[in-house]
Amino acid sequence: MCKSKQIPAKSFDVVHSMLLIIHQMTSFLLLDLNYFWTMYNHDVKIVNKGHHSPPAYQTEGSSGMDVRALLNSPIEIAPMQRQLIPTGLFLEMDPSIECQVRPRSGLALKKGLTVLNSPGTIDADYRGEVGVILVNLSNETAIIEDGDRIAQIVFAKVEKVNLAVSETLSSSQRGGGGFGSTGLK
Repeated sequence: MCKSKQIPAKSFDVVHSMLLIIHQMTSFLLLDLNYFWTMYNHDVKIVNKGHHSPPAYQTEGSSGMDVRALLNSPIEIAPMQRQLIPTGLFLEMDPSIECQVRPRSGLALKKGLTVLNSPGTIDADYRGEVGVILVNLSNETAIIEDGDRIAQIVFAKVEKVNLAVSETLSSSQRGGGGFGSTGLK
């Protein structure tokens, strides 16, 4: 026959205190997760005046959303030439974020096309059409057709700073060295 032991009341107090601490910690974590969710998940209004689907993440791990050309007829971009490509997209976002227009790696590799001012910044207060400046770095004329995926947009947090005008800067190990001053290998 098994005898049961009595657990001292003090042990219950310790367990109760530990459970209260765990409850408070999980409540704090839930509040922190809620804060994280609201701080890092923003609704961005989009007006799509084109006939293509709006940008969307293609996979769960995608950082960017592909943007399509909105054209009445194909556009030719000669080697070393640039062209502003319309998208029919208009955005409105919270001032704490920006939209970056970035090249698509496949377009750069296969056709030599890239976004010229990469990354292009769409400020939160801009309400005009999103345009993509493509440049052809290949030796052949590239053709852009309606619906081609020409760039990707990535949303990023913006840090605002206050510039402190000064006559001098503190010294650092690197100093004024730039443009490869730390070496190539």
